[in-house]
Amino acid sequence: MAPENDGGGRKPPSFDIEDLNIPEWMKRRGAEGGSPNTFIFIALAVAGVLALWSAFYTVPSDSVAVIQRFGKYAKEVPPGLHLKLPLGIDRQTIVPVKRQLKQEFGFTTPGATDPFQGSRTTSGRQETQMVTGDLNAALVEWVIQYRVAEPVKFLFEVRDPSMTLRHVSESVMREVVGDRTVDEVITIGRQEIEAEALTKMQELTSKYAMGISIDQVQLKNINPPGPVQESFNEVNQAQQEKEKLINEARRDYNKVIPLAEGEKDQRIREADGYRLKRINEAEGDVARFTALLAEYSKAPEVTRRRLYIETMQEVMPKIENKVIVDDDARSILPLLNLGTQPPQVKGGN
Repeated sequence: MAPENDGGGRKPPSFDIEDLNIPEWMKRRGAEGGSPNTFIFIALAVAGVLALWSAFYTVPSDSVAVIQRFGKYAKEVPPGLHLKLPLGIDRQTIVPVKRQLKQEFGFTTPGATDPFQGSRTTSGRQETQMVTGDLNAALVEWVIQYRVAEPVKFLFEVRDPSMTLRHVSESVMREVVGDRTVDEVITIGRQEIEAEALTKMQELTSKYAMGISIDQVQLKNINPPGPVQESFNEVNQAQQEKEKLINEARRDYNKVIPLAEGEKDQRIREADGYRLKRINEAEGDVARFTALLAEYSKAPEVTRRRLYIETMQEVMPKIENKVIVDDDARSILPLLNLGTQPPQVKGGN
């Protein structure tokens, strides 16, 4: 088509359809008789499908979704299938609130997916190097287990909360270890260190509004530095031997002393029983003689005769051979003690 004059003496710029950046497949469809409205409808349909597809999302059972609308916090969504505004208007961030997370210091578990779970290669060794209260060095490895208690604070109140938690944990552990001797850190003070570190970490995370709840702090390997490892092992072995001997002595003490104390108590109780028995018998004899004296004073002859008869009744049955002598007899014929001679057996030849 030839350009026409626009009436002002100037020619309008030439226009050709070839100058448009139209895809080849659209040119072919136009040449075949396709309508532009069809292409617009197809494009809108594809955009609608993509928008509808992006509007649905699923929240796992151990997590919640924090929804941001144009970058501003909108709401918190529970687990399940949900719908949001598409095309980037609403953005969801999945936060695991029921899952127990952990961070390791001084070592890294193989296969860990969380980049903040294990120590980084450049700082892992430095995290474990600590100075105790008696100015000795120790290599301390530990693990903290935590949960995301408040997702909104975890996402928006603190920049990089996982890394901040690592710094908080390292700072608290250095403070707690620095208040104790190296022997307490390595041997007897582990539980106290874990409890105190847990309390202080939770206080700091609450103070910084990190939205994190610390569940457990657990000490792992605690060793002296390499140059003094052998000497420290010898000292530790000597202490263990001392504790072993002390425990053996306490075992023997607990075995012998209670037995001796039991025998002592038994002897004391037997002596007390014998004492009470003799006292009661003596008091009974006194009461009996006192009663006899009272009766004797009332009828001396009758009481004397009764006592004589009672005594004879008690003594006579114990005598095997008895000889009764009358008062008028002046002499006693010698009698053979026939009752004591064994019977003689006659033998016949």
